This record gives sequence, C-alpha cells and structure tokens, in this order.
Amino acid sequence: MALDRFNPLLRTNDLVQDLKWDTELRKRFESDEQRVLADYPLTDEERTAISTRDYRALHELGLHPYLLSQLARLVHGNGEKAGTSDAATALIRSLLGDEFETYMAERDE
Repeated sequence: MALDRFNPLLRTNDLVQDLKWDTELRKRFESDEQRVLADYPLTDEERTAISTRDYRALHELGLHPYLLSQLARLVHGNGEKAGTSDAATALIRSLLGDEFETYMAERDE
C-alpha cells in the first residue's frame, strides 16, 4: 500500500486527522458515529466504507495509508484497550512524561 492511490482532497483524511487530535470529537464518534459522519462533507462511498470498516475501499478511495492505520486503531482500540503493545504504552509514557496519567484518564473516559 504505497501512495499510488493517495488523494489529498479526500475528506476522510481530514476526518481521521480530526479524530486523532480532538478528544471530544473522538468521544462523539464513539457514541454517535453516524452523526459525526453526517457532519463531514464525505461522499456516500466514504461514509459506507467507514461504517462497514472497509479499509480496502478507503485505500482505493484515496485515504493516506498512515491515516488508514490510524483509523483502524481509533475504531478498534490500541494499547491497553485492545490488550496490545506494552512498547507503544512505554513510548507514549516517555513522550508525555507528567502528562501521561492525564492522557490515560481522558482516553478511558
């Protein structure tokens, strides 16, 4: 999955970036995904692919491969939520320092 299909104008790229950095939006996405999708100027194909977790379709539509993996992590969880990656948790702890506990508490709300 190289950048051969990447479409920088695909609005799903914006959605995933926003979900990645906006805790409140992420919470809304978890509780009412369809409403969040309706708030973005996505095509019907994008909405369907996100709703059905069709990552191949999202790649073919032009979602950046990095953001594709980020969406999968946001949807399916990572770290302790998915029972994986002590290494990732250690990295996050190291990078965030004193802010780590706050990050973990907000993430688990």
